[in-house]
Amino acid sequence: MIHPTAIIDPDAQLGSGVTVGPYSIIGAGVTIGDHCDIGPHVVIRGETLIGEHNRFFQFSSIGEECQDKKYNGEATRLVIGNNNIFREFVTVHRGTIQDQSVTKIGNDNLLMNYVHVAHDCIIGNEAIIANGSQVAGHVHVGDGAIVGGSCAIHQFCKIGDYAMLGGGTVLFKDVPAFVLVQGNPAKTHGMNYEGMKRRGYSKEAINMLRRAYRLVYRQSTRLQDALIELQTWEDESGEIKRFSDSILNSSRGIVR
Repeated sequence: MIHPTAIIDPDAQLGSGVTVGPYSIIGAGVTIGDHCDIGPHVVIRGETLIGEHNRFFQFSSIGEECQDKKYNGEATRLVIGNNNIFREFVTVHRGTIQDQSVTKIGNDNLLMNYVHVAHDCIIGNEAIIANGSQVAGHVHVGDGAIVGGSCAIHQFCKIGDYAMLGGGTVLFKDVPAFVLVQGNPAKTHGMNYEGMKRRGYSKEAINMLRRAYRLVYRQSTRLQDALIELQTWEDESGEIKRFSDSILNSSRGIVR
């Protein structure tokens, strides 16, 4: 289960069924849950707490010190949930005391080759971040969001639930839930309707979100007035509230 060339610190804690490939290094303060698969040449360091059934492909670097020049060796953490996949050369850094001292990755996420997740990021559940995308510090990525290949995401940006960034997008502002953006700088291109269909959203829910998108983005209504109107809509599924809340919670302004 553990290759003889792997180096595991005596203070690291490994659950049952964990496999560790050749030449991988697991440092002090690392806790790995049951049935995780650590491939060859993987480095996991720092105070890093990893859940169950995660898979780390070769040459990934997990829980390293961040690249923020303000970081001065403070005790910070990386917390990873369950059932995540980290492909080749993925890098994920711990948090800083300038935020909550923790980087968090939820459950069932896929981080493809060469993805970088910087300090203090929060990745939700079931997100996909495609090859070569760079996620700067303090970024929040919502549940089910899709980040296309080679995207560059500025620090402190928020990407709402089930939003989508097309490949090569350069993002400087927040993306509301369900919204599709692309370009440099990013511009809106409707909503992620195809993603909604794949996740089983009803036609009624999708049509209501279409109306909400038109109200916010295509009509001459002021944003504040549009949000007030959305509060009056019947919203049994809660998706209109999810959309409007993601706008209300924006700190950098939304992509228009």
